[in-house]
Amino acid sequence: MSKAFTKESEDDEDPDSTPQLPQGVKNYITPGGHQRLKDEFDQLWKVERPELVKTITWAASNGDRSENGDYIYGKRRLREIDRRLRFLSKRLDNAEVVDPAQRGDCDQVFFGATVTVCNSQGEEHTYSIVGMDEAEPGRGRISWISPLAKALLKAHEGDVVRLHTPGGLEELEVVEIRYEAL
Repeated sequence: MSKAFTKESEDDEDPDSTPQLPQGVKNYITPGGHQRLKDEFDQLWKVERPELVKTITWAASNGDRSENGDYIYGKRRLREIDRRLRFLSKRLDNAEVVDPAQRGDCDQVFFGATVTVCNSQGEEHTYSIVGMDEAEPGRGRISWISPLAKALLKAHEGDVVRLHTPGGLEELEVVEIRYEAL
């Protein structure tokens, strides 16, 4: 296939990555999330990339590169790693680390809070409000720019917040707010 029909440029965003930050918004992140991004960056930069460069160099020394799978796939993987390194570097440079454990005793929901809410059916759910790069909804960690987190921000214990969902308006009562290391 001709290169004219493939989309590979320096500006391509990593397809597995989180969405871009809204314009003018800080990249808030917890210390644990910041450390995970740094660990991933270090793993790619210090371990995976050097090993891959060795493999590509060896494959290139074998001669014909047009039919050399190690060379072709190695170069493709190297572009993926470099793209991810650029993404992580930008995220780490713009990160504003906020430690929820430093907030102390606070009865209002802010970034880093772990909030227990009760819905109209009486079911309780607990969510931790974290940065975009560390959100894991399955584990109860939601991004601070998600609709649920936006509805909860600045609420106090006992407040009822309204969340607009595809199924309609849902009311959630804030049962407990705590700040702890995540």
